[in-house]
Order: sequence, then structure tokens, then C-alpha cells
Amino acid sequence: MRAAIFPPVSPMQYSEMEQLAELLKSIAHPIRLKILCLLQEKEMTVGDIRKEVRTTHANVSQHLAILRSHGIIDFRRDANFICNRISDGRITELIKTMRLLFCDREESRNA
Repeated sequence: MRAAIFPPVSPMQYSEMEQLAELLKSIAHPIRLKILCLLQEKEMTVGDIRKEVRTTHANVSQHLAILRSHGIIDFRRDANFICNRISDGRITELIKTMRLLFCDREESRNA
């Protein structure tokens, strides 16, 4: 008989999986992923993000609101500007890992 690949899941682990699934759903949009890739490097205003993502100010603001509502990003006021940043280092590590596993591999295939 084959051994199970994954051990049985306890109720506490299941709730953690549900939280992780919600987190992944909240970032599972190309624009939100691009925003997070940009924010892992530095804080950015909506205008700065809009220039890089090449979409409307309203669209960027909508995606930032979704990320903010899930606690993924935070902001600080700097005079008349709002500077957005990733709120948790684990998100930065997640984005770095996804880029390493998927983006860099794709670039090396096309080289």
C-alpha cells in the first residue's frame, strides 16, 4: 500500500488553508500581481503605479482598495501624496518566490 503524500489535515490547519486561499484569491489578478511586484521594490503613489501598469487612475485605485481591504498593502500620507507599500514581509517573500519559480523560468526559456 502506498503511503499518503500529505498527512491528514487537522481543523486548525484547515482554517489556515482557508485564510491562505482568501489571500491568494485577493492577489489573483494580473494588475494586482503587477502592483505587488512594483511595491516589493519601493513605496509608490497611485500615479507612479498607474504609469507602470498602464491603466487608469480609477482602475489602479480599485485594485489598491482590494489589496488594502485584505491587509496586503498599507499606506502612509506624505503631504498631498499617499504612498502605498506592502504591509507584511511574507507577501514580499511570496511575490519573490513566485517570480523566481515562474517569471524567471519563463524569461530563461525565451532566451
